[in-house]
Amino acid sequence: MRQVRRGQARPGPGPDAPPYGGVPRQPSYVDGQGYDDGYDNGYDSGYNTGQVYGAPGGPGGPQGPGPTGTRGPRPAPNWRRRIKWTAITLVTVLVAVSVGTYFWADSKLHRDVDLSKVIDRPEAGSGTNYLIVGSDSRAGMSAEEKKKLHTGSAEGKRTDSMMILHTGSNGSTLISLPRDSNVTIPTFRGSESGKIKGPLGTNKLNAAYAFDGPTLLVRTVEYNTGLHIDHYVEIGFAGFANIVDAVGGVEMNLDKGFKDKYSGADFKAGKQTLNGEQALAFVRTRHAFAASDLERTKNQQKFLAALAHQVATPSTVLNPFKLYPTMGAGLDSLTVDKDMSLWDLGDMFWAMKGVTGGDGKSMNMPISGSSGGNLVWDKAKVKTLVSELKNDEKVTVSGN
Repeated sequence: MRQVRRGQARPGPGPDAPPYGGVPRQPSYVDGQGYDDGYDNGYDSGYNTGQVYGAPGGPGGPQGPGPTGTRGPRPAPNWRRRIKWTAITLVTVLVAVSVGTYFWADSKLHRDVDLSKVIDRPEAGSGTNYLIVGSDSRAGMSAEEKKKLHTGSAEGKRTDSMMILHTGSNGSTLISLPRDSNVTIPTFRGSESGKIKGPLGTNKLNAAYAFDGPTLLVRTVEYNTGLHIDHYVEIGFAGFANIVDAVGGVEMNLDKGFKDKYSGADFKAGKQTLNGEQALAFVRTRHAFAASDLERTKNQQKFLAALAHQVATPSTVLNPFKLYPTMGAGLDSLTVDKDMSLWDLGDMFWAMKGVTGGDGKSMNMPISGSSGGNLVWDKAKVKTLVSELKNDEKVTVSGN
C-alpha cells in the first residue's frame, strides 16, 4: 500500500488540507464586519451590507419598511390636489342636489289650466303678465278644517282675490282687481264642452270664474282691459294657510285692530305674527271696513309683501328643514297654466317681492264710481295703464 507522509502536499489542485486533524477551520468575527473564514469565496452573509436583522439602511432598519424599524419621513401632502378634488366633489354634490330639487319641484306643479282655449285674445306686448287668483276652493278640506278656517261649505268655487302682476325692464307693477268690479262677460269657449257660449252680459268680475273657471276669467280680464295674460296662477284656502304655517308664520304690523265674524278675524293693533288660520282671516276680511273690497285688496297686498319677505330670508332659504316644507306646501297648493315653468314661477315670486319691497308699484285698478253695488273702472285711466304696461313703460297712473 502506498504510504503518505504527514505534512506532504495533497496530490492535485486545491487548497492545503485543513490542520487540526482534518477539522475544517471555523470562521471568526473580525472587527464587527462579519466573519473571516480565511477564504475569498465571494460569499456575503449580509452583515457587511446591513441587509439582515434590522441593520441600519437595510429592509428592516430604521429607514426600511420592516416591522421593527422606524419609517422614514413621509412626503409632504399635495394640498393643491386635495383642494381641487374637494372642490370637484362639492360642486358635483351641489349640482346633483339642485337638479334633483328642480325635478322634484317641477313634478309638484298642477298644470291644469289650458290658456289655448281662450278665444279672441289681444296681441301680446312687452314684458310678462301674470293673473294671480286666490280662490275659495275647499277641495280636500275636512269639515273640521272648514270650521277652523271659517270657510263655510258653499258649493262651487269663487275668487276672493285677483291681481295682475306685470314684469319687465322698467320694473314690476302689481294691480289688484276688486272682485266686485262691474265688467262685461263676453262670448267664450266652454272649458269642458269646447262650444262657444255667451255673452253673459254685465256682472261682477268674480262671476266669470264661478260660471266657467280660470279660462273664462282670463277671457273676461283680457276683454275688459285689452291686456294679454301670459300666465295663470291660483291658490286655494287650505294651501294658503299651509304656506304660512310652513314658513313659521308672518309678522305684520297693524295700524288698527278689527274683527269680522264672517272671516274669523280678531286682531289688535301693533306688531304680531300671524299663523295660517289668522293669515287667511286677514286677507279675506271685508265686512269690517267701510271701503269693503277696496280695503281688502290693500290688505292682501300688504300681506303678500310680508310673506314674500319672510320666505326670502336666509333663515328660510338656507334651512332645508324649513325651505323644503315651504316649497312643498306652496307647489302643492298652486294651480297654473300648462306653459308655466319653474323659471316663470321664480320670476313671478321675485317680482312680487320686489314690488312689495318698494322696487316697483302696487295699486288698485282705477275706479270712477259704482253701479248697482258694483265698482266701475275709470276707462280713461285703465286705457292709459294698459298702454303703459303693453309698451313696458313706467306706470304713471294711480289707483284707488
